[in-house]
Amino acid sequence: MMNMYPVKLSPVYKDYLWGGDRIPRVFKREHAPGGLIAESWEVSDRSDGMGVVTNGALAGKSFADLIQLWGRNLLGARVAGDRFPLLIKLIDARERLSVQVHPNDETAAKYGGEAKTECWYILEADSGAGVYAGFKPGVDAAAYAAAVAQGATGNLLNHIPVQAGDAVFIPGGLVHAIDAGCLILEVQQNSNTTYRIDDWGRVGADGQPRALHVQQAAQVIRWDITGDPRVTPRALSDGSGNLRHRLVESPFFLLDRIDLQRPQQIDGRDESFIALFIASGTACLEWPGGHEILVSGSSCLVPAALRGALVTSSDRAVMLHVTVP
Repeated sequence: MMNMYPVKLSPVYKDYLWGGDRIPRVFKREHAPGGLIAESWEVSDRSDGMGVVTNGALAGKSFADLIQLWGRNLLGARVAGDRFPLLIKLIDARERLSVQVHPNDETAAKYGGEAKTECWYILEADSGAGVYAGFKPGVDAAAYAAAVAQGATGNLLNHIPVQAGDAVFIPGGLVHAIDAGCLILEVQQNSNTTYRIDDWGRVGADGQPRALHVQQAAQVIRWDITGDPRVTPRALSDGSGNLRHRLVESPFFLLDRIDLQRPQQIDGRDESFIALFIASGTACLEWPGGHEILVSGSSCLVPAALRGALVTSSDRAVMLHVTVP
C-alpha cells in the first residue's frame, strides 16, 4: 500500500439562496466560485458533493476512491462499513435558514431518509445573532398543527443567542433553524435529509415558495427534547499541556477544541480517523515523510493508522478535532 499521509480535500460549495460571501472572505479562499456560497462541504463522501484529494501522491482521487484504497487504515476500527460516517461543512447564514427537522436513526429506519444528528461550532456571530431550537414551553401538537397551517412555526421556537466559541447540539428529531448572521462549522452524520417545515415566507430564485415537507416532519419530530441546546465545554487533560475541551460527545461523533500552545500529538491509534479544522491562526501538521501548513479555515483528514503526526502553532491557533466514539 502507498504510504499514508494526512489528506486535504477540495471544498464542495453549495449556493443555497440564504448564503453569502463570508466563507471565501473570512478564510481568503481565492479559488471559490463567485455568487452566493451558503455551504462549503469540507469533508464529504457523498455523490451529491464528493470531495477530491488536493495534496500528495493521490491528488485528483475522489474521497470515495481513497476510502476504497486505504479502507480501515483510513477510517479506523470504530467505523462500520466502508462509508465515511460524517459530513463536515461550513455554513454561512446571511439569512435565516428554514425551520426544519431531520430523522434520527429510529425514525429514518421506520419512515425512510438518512438519519442526521448534528452539532454547530459558532465561528463568528453578528451582534444579536442566535439559533432556533426546540419548542417554547406549553407548545403541543395542536399548537404546532395550527402554526403549520398559518405558516408561522418559527414563532413557536426558542430563540437562543450565540457567540463565537459556542457549541450547539441538535439531535435528530429536534426542530431548529439557524438565524441570520452566523458562520458555523457543522459536524453531522453523513446525511442530506432535511424536512422543511416553514421558510419564513421566502421564495426561491424562480419566485415560487420552496417545497415544504410537513407530513414527513410530523413523523420524525421528538417532543421529548427540551432545554438549552448549547453545550458546556468539559476540560480534558491529554498530557500535551494544551487547553483542550470536549465540546460534544454523542454516539456519532466527538468534537474537541484545542488551543495550541504546545505541540499536539495526532494519533487515531487505528480506532478512528481524525478530522482537523483550524478555526483561527496557523498550524503546521508534520508526520514522518512530510508536512502541511494549515491556515485559518483549513480542513485536513488524518488516517486512523498514521503514526507520528504532530501539530504545532506559533500563534496559538484554535483547532477543532473530530473523531468517532
